[in-house]
Amino acid sequence: MKEPIVIRAALARAGFTLDVDLALPPRGITAVFGPSGCGKTTLLRCVAGLEHPHAAHIAVQGQVWQDSAAGVFLPPWQRPLGYVFQEASLFDHLDVRGNLEFALKRRQGNGGGAGTGLRSGSIDRTGTGTDAGGGFELPALLSMLDIGHLLARRPHQLSGGERQRVAIARALATQPRILLLDEPLAAVDVARRQEILPWLERLRDELHVPMLYVTHAADEVARLASHLVLMESGRCLAAGPLAETLARVDLPLLAGDEAAALLEGEVEEIDAHWHLAQVMFSGGSLWIADSGLDAGRVVRVRVLARDVSIVREPPHGSSIQNVLPCQVRAIAPAGHPSQLTVQLACGASLLLARVTARAVHQLQLAVGDRVWAQVKSAALVG
Repeated sequence: MKEPIVIRAALARAGFTLDVDLALPPRGITAVFGPSGCGKTTLLRCVAGLEHPHAAHIAVQGQVWQDSAAGVFLPPWQRPLGYVFQEASLFDHLDVRGNLEFALKRRQGNGGGAGTGLRSGSIDRTGTGTDAGGGFELPALLSMLDIGHLLARRPHQLSGGERQRVAIARALATQPRILLLDEPLAAVDVARRQEILPWLERLRDELHVPMLYVTHAADEVARLASHLVLMESGRCLAAGPLAETLARVDLPLLAGDEAAALLEGEVEEIDAHWHLAQVMFSGGSLWIADSGLDAGRVVRVRVLARDVSIVREPPHGSSIQNVLPCQVRAIAPAGHPSQLTVQLACGASLLLARVTARAVHQLQLAVGDRVWAQVKSAALVG
């Protein structure tokens, strides 16, 4: 079992003081989520060595990159990491092939390669590459991100989505121990975002490179992340597995219209006549719109708290098709005096319901009560 990623850092800034103490999983995507100016990018820059906290201990896969107490500080160029910015930041004077070959040359001296299995080498005119040792071949990376046909193009000849895919490939070509992504979709339009997200999912599922992914987009968190760090004013409000953390009712940043629970399940049945798919999860099942799903596929379903209502008895004659037996786990304020958030346990899964305080009073809801959740709408993530 790989060691966790350890990030302890204290750094004073004009608008806030970064003060975090994190132990993050050594694989998958950890989303760093919070409002603008809360310290998300500063956190990434500390990991990269672009900032020098006055007190810090940063270790990735057992390798200490910084330890203030011991006087250890690896400069950025000695840290085996990949960094993807909001803008692709490619070298304009080089074509795609040149940008990738630059990364391969950088890899020779940065100590990378642990855990990625990505081969280094050079790239020939066909894009097939030449190998320099065992592991995951560079041509497979070109195929995975669908950029092999772009090798002869300059950055100005690429679309926004293509530039970001090349930037991601360049970062991975260094064989990093960790990949840092600082709002990589913020500078592209909605269509390009939808183009890039599947590639990020594929990298998450097929490569073993841990990623720190900074964003303030809740849909990106729900779709990509397996772990969540929630930040506000330079501090970590919460950190933990994604579904568990999203379903907490004590986190003010998750109490608004975007408050939602995330369920992971498997497609059990397709109703071709009504164009619906049944997703089974721990605690029950949900019918969602079928978007061409196959039975047996593992999916994520996002359920907004505002789309869940609560009844004391199983309803009859209702248009709401998804009704789940639950138990009240917690009740908390929802940001406005008229609203409350109710956390519901459905088996081992958690749902959130945003209801009026008057409804809670009239139903006499209390922690431990057995109730029924009516899910008016649920959306497939991805």
